[in-house]
Amino acid sequence: MTAEIIDGKLIAQQIRERIHSEIAEIQSKDATFTPTLYIIQVGSRPDSSTYVKMKLKAAAEAGISCVAKVMPEDVSQVELLKEITSLNNDESVHGILVQLPLPAHLDEIKITGAVSADKDVDGFGPFNVGELYKKGGEPNFIPCTPKGIIELLNRSDVTIEGSNAVVLGRSEIVGSPVATLLKNANATVTTLHSKSKNIEEHLKNADIVVAAIGQANYIKGEWLKQGAVVIDVGTNFIDDATKKSGSRMVGDVDFETAKEVASKLTPVPGGVGPMTVAMLLDNVIIAAKRFYEASRKSDNFFDNPLPLELKKPVPSDYEISRDQTPKHITEVASEAGILPIELEPYGSSKAKVKLELLDRLKNKKNGKYILVTGITPTPLGEGKSTTTVGLAQALGAHLHKRAFANVRQPSMGPTFGIKGGAAGGGYSQVIPMDEFNMHVTGDIHAISMANNLLAAAIDTRMFHESTQKDAALYKRLVPAKKGVRTFTKSMLRRLEKLGIDKTNPDDLTPEEITQFARLDIDPDTITWRRVVDMNDRFLRGITIGEAPTERGFTRKTGFDISVASECMAILALSNSLMDMRERLGRIVVASSKAGVPITCEDIGAAGALTALLKDAIKPNIMQTLEGTPVFIHAGPFANISIGANSVLADKMALKLAGTNPSNPEDQDGYVVTEAGFDFTMGGERFINIKARSSGLIPDVVVIVATVRALKVHGGGAEVKAGAPLPQEYLTENLEFLEKGCENLKKHISNAREYGLPVVVAINKMSSDTDREHEVIRKASLEAGALDAIVSNHWEEGGKGAVALAEGVIKASNAPKEFKFLYDLDQSVEAKIDAIAKKMYGAGEVELLPEAAKKIELYTKQGFDKLPICIAKTQYSLSHDASLKGVPTGFKFPIRDVRASIGAGYLYALAAEIQTIPGLPTHCGFMNVEVTEDGEIEGLF
Repeated sequence: MTAEIIDGKLIAQQIRERIHSEIAEIQSKDATFTPTLYIIQVGSRPDSSTYVKMKLKAAAEAGISCVAKVMPEDVSQVELLKEITSLNNDESVHGILVQLPLPAHLDEIKITGAVSADKDVDGFGPFNVGELYKKGGEPNFIPCTPKGIIELLNRSDVTIEGSNAVVLGRSEIVGSPVATLLKNANATVTTLHSKSKNIEEHLKNADIVVAAIGQANYIKGEWLKQGAVVIDVGTNFIDDATKKSGSRMVGDVDFETAKEVASKLTPVPGGVGPMTVAMLLDNVIIAAKRFYEASRKSDNFFDNPLPLELKKPVPSDYEISRDQTPKHITEVASEAGILPIELEPYGSSKAKVKLELLDRLKNKKNGKYILVTGITPTPLGEGKSTTTVGLAQALGAHLHKRAFANVRQPSMGPTFGIKGGAAGGGYSQVIPMDEFNMHVTGDIHAISMANNLLAAAIDTRMFHESTQKDAALYKRLVPAKKGVRTFTKSMLRRLEKLGIDKTNPDDLTPEEITQFARLDIDPDTITWRRVVDMNDRFLRGITIGEAPTERGFTRKTGFDISVASECMAILALSNSLMDMRERLGRIVVASSKAGVPITCEDIGAAGALTALLKDAIKPNIMQTLEGTPVFIHAGPFANISIGANSVLADKMALKLAGTNPSNPEDQDGYVVTEAGFDFTMGGERFINIKARSSGLIPDVVVIVATVRALKVHGGGAEVKAGAPLPQEYLTENLEFLEKGCENLKKHISNAREYGLPVVVAINKMSSDTDREHEVIRKASLEAGALDAIVSNHWEEGGKGAVALAEGVIKASNAPKEFKFLYDLDQSVEAKIDAIAKKMYGAGEVELLPEAAKKIELYTKQGFDKLPICIAKTQYSLSHDASLKGVPTGFKFPIRDVRASIGAGYLYALAAEIQTIPGLPTHCGFMNVEVTEDGEIEGLF
């Protein structure tokens, strides 16, 4: 009897051909499918290099992309682990293999264990090994050589179940795992090793023999049972003078004697060896298909909400927040689709998200974009932030959609003043609300530092120019370092602006030195003020430079609240880190005495401001009371800016909530964001300024209305924060309500002006009646809203907003014919005219002399093609807070026009806007205390 030779080389070729066909079939449907194996080789051992070349060749034959990186022999363990971590987080890499052996100074177990379990195609990581040996375990990958042995047995029609199998060798690479695989296939397995006794006796009873002992020709034919199947794993070299190399490869089995007894036998070479590589490639294609199927599968499904224990009466906001146990922020991020390498946790409840996420998800189609706005509000607020959060909770926790609430970061001025925080309220909040309302991750502090650095630089530059002659000033501006003078990046840009085509500081003429070094700022034109994130009315007007060291250089100026800084608006409107750098450089801080705009770039501070804001530009992530994700980023002062969260946060959320274009089965996720104040102010700016910067257009506009506010607009008595409500707001009054609905209709009409579908959210309050809600619904539909839906999210959380969420989903799929309100090429006057007449209802616009003068200046300076932001009261559609309802035909005054060139808009002042609020008699901070456990109480 002569054994049948099990041709591992042929079987391996068939496997490679099968893998090649599988890849081709998927690529015929999606050309982006590219299975990729990454091999790390440390040092240049000849045997390792040979094995790597074999794998590269086999991968190419199978159609698998294979990259081999050779790292230095003396590479540190930290560097090697860093490389592995990077590959773990690279979604284009499906399999990672660390070529063994490693140099002695590296911990082999730690290195191989660092490979992610879903990319551990060698199968030697702790997860896969543990799952292999565990009863009922499910390893992602089986080690290649043991897997290849089982494949050889199966393809050779060898019956494993019920057989007696002997495995000679107990290594973790072959012996132990193949014994486990045979046992799992219902063989009776005996494992032998160098210390085992009666080896021949055991072999005589074996139906299947796997030899992996590492001793040349150790097993003799006479030791075998007649008809046994023998798998020889050994690779040993013995002397052979007939070979050019002087040696030849043999296995652990004496082939010549064994083939006379065995029924089937693998040769060496040409048996198990080729199968090891083939199984590696098989593991890679398994990994690649898993990644591919996961990317195609709709993952916009949320099924891990935090339960709410609803109480009546509804407790205070901080009590509700404190009673809920948040998820760890890493869990929130993972559920949102954010990779660990993209997350920078700040403790357990908040984190920053790196901008690299946008590169990873750039091919995804955006999710649905929902803009929450409101009617003209009262000083009590109408629950716009609460609605934003409640709607996101309903979409995520109750309708199981991937949904994000995107909100502004609150300033601590209002938090400790009269308005309170901005985390939402009741059972629709961002948590922990104290972390949200105070500091978050410090972005506002970074804004303050950047703003104040520029302010200090302006005054210092004027001081130095006034105390030095040209040559000395230039010498100090461009000092020699080790005998060499060089221009900074900002200096080179100033030279370009001046038309001086020189890069060597020593080449400038005296005239050019004067032109370059002297900004010659006109103090009366300085618009840049210092900022602080607090309501401090006594900083509205100050005099600086009073110290004797300033040599009489005094100047009247003042402070703004930090969120009123143009730096904050730039943070909100930037599309990337480099876009922010360019915008910061374009900030106009003053004019020269010759009328030339002086920029942050001219001052030389743009790079430093960018450095201060390089972390602030990364959006922050937290969670709602029901565990759905919230992006919190930027918070421009709504009175003089866009009053919305950042472009980058919206872009991130829309990609995370997006769909794969190649998978029609993907379901949309949802991003719920809000605009400051009402639609006519916040919504108009959101669309005409923010949307122009981002290129993102809302799919639906939600207008939040309350019975209380509509009664105010229908003739009800004035309402004031902290004062008892008049009787008409606590009882049914359809007359006031019906008249007030004209204000709601105007906002709906204004939203429809942009061609966008509208849904009205009726924010339910305890004193409302069903008949009042029906009046609002009827008026909304008459004005063109697709629906008007009562929402009780304050009292019931997401559960109370489910109907609203369903209506919003339906409306987000409605057709839209989007258009901007005005073209940027129109004159400044025409753009102001369009906003005042079409949005506010003005009969005419009156440009006061200062405004006309500024428009002429900005037009001459080339800033007239920017969009317009109008600063006015939020308590009326007009410029006059006392005019409620829908005033028409009034004269709309523009007192002044100012420029936010870095942010990218001009803002026209229709009223005197306090850019740093004051504190009331009874302040919010008076209620705040800290318990012995460090818990904050009293925030609202």
